[in-house]
Amino acid sequence: MALNGRRLGRVGAMTLAAGLVLSACEPTPAPSSSTAPAGTPAAGEPTGSPGPRAGGTIYLLTSAEEFNHVDPQRIYTPEDFAFFGATIYRSLVAYATAPDSIEGTTLVPDLATDIGRPSDGGRTWAFTLRDGVTFQTGDPVTCEDIRYSVSRSFANTMISEGPTYAIQYLDIPPATEKDTEDGFLSSYHGPFESTPDEQRIFDQAIDCSGDHRTITFHLNRPVAEFNHATTLGFSPVMQAADTGERYGRTPDSRPVSSGPYMVERYEPGEDGTFVLVRNPEWKAVSDPIRKAYPDRWVIEFGVDALDIDRRMVAAAGEDAFALQYGPLQPESIANIFSGAETPRPEFAGRAVAGFDPYVRYEWINVDRVPSLAIRRAMLVALDRGAIRELRGGEAYAAFADGVIKPNVGRDYAPTGLWDTSFGRAIPDTGDADLARRIVAESGETPPDLAFSAPDTPSSHEAASIVIDSLGRAGFKVEFKPPCPAGYYCSLILDDKSDFGTGGWGAEWPSASTVIPPLFTKAGGWDLSKVDDPAFNAAVQDAFGTLHADERSAKWQALHQHAIDNAWVIPTFFSLQQRLAGTGVGPAYLWPAYSSWPYAQLHITR
Repeated sequence: MALNGRRLGRVGAMTLAAGLVLSACEPTPAPSSSTAPAGTPAAGEPTGSPGPRAGGTIYLLTSAEEFNHVDPQRIYTPEDFAFFGATIYRSLVAYATAPDSIEGTTLVPDLATDIGRPSDGGRTWAFTLRDGVTFQTGDPVTCEDIRYSVSRSFANTMISEGPTYAIQYLDIPPATEKDTEDGFLSSYHGPFESTPDEQRIFDQAIDCSGDHRTITFHLNRPVAEFNHATTLGFSPVMQAADTGERYGRTPDSRPVSSGPYMVERYEPGEDGTFVLVRNPEWKAVSDPIRKAYPDRWVIEFGVDALDIDRRMVAAAGEDAFALQYGPLQPESIANIFSGAETPRPEFAGRAVAGFDPYVRYEWINVDRVPSLAIRRAMLVALDRGAIRELRGGEAYAAFADGVIKPNVGRDYAPTGLWDTSFGRAIPDTGDADLARRIVAESGETPPDLAFSAPDTPSSHEAASIVIDSLGRAGFKVEFKPPCPAGYYCSLILDDKSDFGTGGWGAEWPSASTVIPPLFTKAGGWDLSKVDDPAFNAAVQDAFGTLHADERSAKWQALHQHAIDNAWVIPTFFSLQQRLAGTGVGPAYLWPAYSSWPYAQLHITR
């Protein structure tokens, strides 16, 4: 998943090397009607009802000089998913906006009247579209619009860098050798270059026949969480307005909204702005999710990161109604928080801390370190506490007991790794004596180990801690960054390291986007080189289990198995700290995206 404005999934893991910061806070209570701004109730709110009221402008401050993408098939960062999904784009289903880790990761209907109906063991999914949903042009959003939008993902040589779940899951023949040589991920090449026969195959995979209010997806395998996948890259694009690669990137290619706001201005660059105003064609009765409280959203680009923090602290003028589009800088945290998650009294109600999407760990190559005893000794010996202090202390992260994070929701369960797995608690500083005993009882000799991480000053400092702490347990470790290009190069191109630094974030709130990628060859990010046939079969079984509670229990068991076998050394659940203005709320981190709850934000005074 993404970190600091980068991609989710594999590239998210790449950028995780930069580091970040995590935990859940209660939201600021909604103001009473006596403190609500003057004006009419928000769209969809009963006249005279207490609570938030419509009106005003909310400002977002970012050091980026533009959005990574505004095209709904190319957006691929959590904060962007959350912001655009609350303002200009809708999807078949969405996540409930709530601070609770279970409720806030629960699917609810959006463009559809339901959260999807699986059949054929999860190989077919049908959704009924809601009446009255239109684009900003007044044209209705139809099954054909959604099908066309999904087809754009297959034009991956043009519509690049976005989610590819449609390509992975739809029942369309895979890419041929020629397709791959041409850069395509499928035998279908999207709506711009495909032949009529190829287009017919795609149209059969997404069926719009019948009353045209039902959209049916035919998959190449059972996918129990396909409805979750439709939150990524399935938002509708009007075919008549599509400008291909330029969509959402140039002044003449502004995206056409299906949400409560529409784009009035997009001026990238330093001192640039992105302005949203109300979409007059949006109907609150057709939208059960978005409250659409503010009249306008103004994003300020190119603001110095520390200046953002200073402006948020002062909250003067328009900045009282502003939020930072991302976390506080490490230098600012101590001035605002007295602990990792405890705001100083003067910032209570607007300073929040919580989990970001990422987990850090040290992967272990099981082909090169096949002994479970040796891997467990490495795990026990590592001084996680010193690495955390190097990265920023308790404000940087909580200690992780696995690679499934609590804000994933129902699939998380404590593993007991550091408390009970070894018969006694393992200190954060490591336990060299116990590590030596594990090795001695195995009858093996501690091997020399090659450690991989980005070739950066910070990584060299962390590597020193790794080398010293494992050295105290009898291991000889050499730091061998395989190339200077950073994390992605280090971990994808290197098969000669025994273990190394890694990180991951769930693509959506489910272990299905963590366990298969990290611990199966088919998942594509298996740096631990795990290839366990029984485990692989159990993963496929969990992947196709339609009952949510049964599926969660299976993912929890698979996660426990991976941790018990020391395929990774879990290190940190990274944290973030944020600050809102004095006049905007509710201030909490929405667990679905570890973001502000954009669909609920309103002016509070």
